[in-house]
Amino acid sequence: MIDLLVVGGGPAGLATAVHGALAGLEVVVAEPRPTPVDKACGEGLMPAAVRALAGLGVAPEGHAFHGIRYLEATGTRAAEARFRAGHGLGVRRTVLHAALATRAAELGVRVLPLRVGAVDVGPHAVRAAGLTARHLVAVDGLHSPVRRALGLHRPAPPGRAVRYGLRRHYPVAPWSGSVEVHWSARAEAYVTPLGPELVGVALLTCDRAPFDEQLARFPLLAARLPAGAGTAVRGAGPLHQRVRARVAGRALLVGDAAGYLDALTGEGLSVALACADELVRCVRTGRPEAYERAWRRASRSYRLLTGALLWARQRPVLAPRIVPLAARLPRAFEAGVNLLA
Repeated sequence: MIDLLVVGGGPAGLATAVHGALAGLEVVVAEPRPTPVDKACGEGLMPAAVRALAGLGVAPEGHAFHGIRYLEATGTRAAEARFRAGHGLGVRRTVLHAALATRAAELGVRVLPLRVGAVDVGPHAVRAAGLTARHLVAVDGLHSPVRRALGLHRPAPPGRAVRYGLRRHYPVAPWSGSVEVHWSARAEAYVTPLGPELVGVALLTCDRAPFDEQLARFPLLAARLPAGAGTAVRGAGPLHQRVRARVAGRALLVGDAAGYLDALTGEGLSVALACADELVRCVRTGRPEAYERAWRRASRSYRLLTGALLWARQRPVLAPRIVPLAARLPRAFEAGVNLLA
């Protein structure tokens, strides 16, 4: 019998598989799409994620950055915080996915082209897609079908602001040693250095409007980007996903499938890597029910800081003061950035 059936072969799923293999478990990944799979994301790994990947024996090629810089859309005010320990890494999503797939293959993890529908969770095993495993881990993304099949999805409350993400790449040399976050009245633009002649621009917004129309709200940033030279736009959302629990007997959730607040602080992969480590530890000790508390502990800083920043962002009186306040209180801004880093 398989020890761990991982549903979803993206970076978080493959990282879970690698953790399991390193712990001596027999792991199978169910993923119908060929590697590598692209996705709309900021593509910036914080220092915690870089360290966690190194611990798995994964070192993807990328472009180092050394802090986070907040700017008003017009460039009037700015605040910058440098990392105290280590560096972040701008990595193309496809490069990261390929590096994790290679490491999983080195450890003997099987990746099968299976799509998982119904899941049967029994007292001693889980059955899905014709396979039987001691435990199943759903890592099948923001809109996880397995989460819904298990009855763990919680609908969004009516009237809540819905946010989306859009991403495009530009063939231009990075102009900053930090990830820049530009703030406009209704959106944020993240600029991540990805290579000597490549940057990624990710927009987070409540507005359903074309990328170029939204980019025009950031005149300082738009002026730095070569017009008409961007790649195709990828999108994702709604970003906020609520979950009743991370554990249903022998089925567990990790990554975006385990619930997602927002991409505002860029910590999605760092949290997923930390939670994957906790999940495998709970499974190995025969205490899968302990994973719920472990998940809450590992994601606490992300949830508190992202939640507070998102709350302020959605209030018209407070939103314009976020960058000025960060500039006025540089030590507090640096402490927040390094708590996440």
